[in-house]
Amino acid sequence: MENSAQQRFAGSGSIREGHGFDIDRLSIWMATHVNGFAGPLTVEQFKGGQSNPTYKLTTPTRKYVMRRKPPGQLLKGAHAIEREYRVICALGGAGFPVAKAYALCEDESIVGTAFYLMEMVEGRIFWDSTLPGLTAEERPVYFDAMNATIARLHGFDAAAINLGDYGRPGNYFERQIARWSRQYGEDSEAGRLDDMDWMVEWLPAHVPSGDESSVVHGDFRADNMIWHATEPTILAVLDWELSTLGHPLADLTYHLMMYHLPPHIIGGFKGADLVALNIPAQDAYVAAYCGRTGRDGIDNLSFYLAFNMFRFAAILHGIKGRMARGTAASPEAASLVDTLPELASLARAMAARKD
Repeated sequence: MENSAQQRFAGSGSIREGHGFDIDRLSIWMATHVNGFAGPLTVEQFKGGQSNPTYKLTTPTRKYVMRRKPPGQLLKGAHAIEREYRVICALGGAGFPVAKAYALCEDESIVGTAFYLMEMVEGRIFWDSTLPGLTAEERPVYFDAMNATIARLHGFDAAAINLGDYGRPGNYFERQIARWSRQYGEDSEAGRLDDMDWMVEWLPAHVPSGDESSVVHGDFRADNMIWHATEPTILAVLDWELSTLGHPLADLTYHLMMYHLPPHIIGGFKGADLVALNIPAQDAYVAAYCGRTGRDGIDNLSFYLAFNMFRFAAILHGIKGRMARGTAASPEAASLVDTLPELASLARAMAARKD
């Protein structure tokens, strides 16, 4: 194990209470719908998966991953595993590093909710964004690989890879702010925070002018990538639940939150000695992305970061609501929810900054 975060979020084990299903029924379905499938089938549940429960399926000759919607009452538009399946099919066909998709099942009688199956990619996952286990000489090469991968994603012509209708073009920030504000406001069981209420008012009034559209991942973090065991090569980018057609700078700055969040909030390394670790400074990392995407620079960086902190906080607020309803997908949900007030405060502080 590389660190305590990996111990909390990695690995697979027994299926959690309330997340079980009829394995024989799934096996029969796979025999009909998955080329090359041959049982017997055993099932474990991954410890991670705060939103969509994720399972490791093992046969004598092959391993699969199943992503499913969680059981229980769901908010409208959330847990869209059908979209995950569509985007990895499209991107895989375009040569982007994703797991191979096998089949989608929207028949809830099989496991209780809709699900899809993909290959289990074997490789290395860094559960800490400082990429522990690498030498100081190796680390910048891996960071550059992440930078190149997100730049490549934003360079796709969505229509050319059959994703032209994957989201509504235009007004991305206005729509996202409205969506997450609505989900925050409607989830009364999760309570209210003054900083979140302030952000709900502040964000719509400060959206920068100009608009762009590309395929965006929505949760581009180091721990959502599987790397080659010994090389700086990304084999698969995971967890496409929040992907859509959106503003590429929103996607980039979500990734950049690693520079601004403390280590106890997923993905952050604020306070780390970047010089000793040989992690590129944010300015250099942004410059590399701009060079790859033909930009002169990025204005209004603090708005984009504040927006993403708010959005991340709204996601945690949703997890808190699912905890209250008894449908949170992971026993580690409580430790994430504990960071919600701090994250909302960081979002408000970022909003008050001047570039």
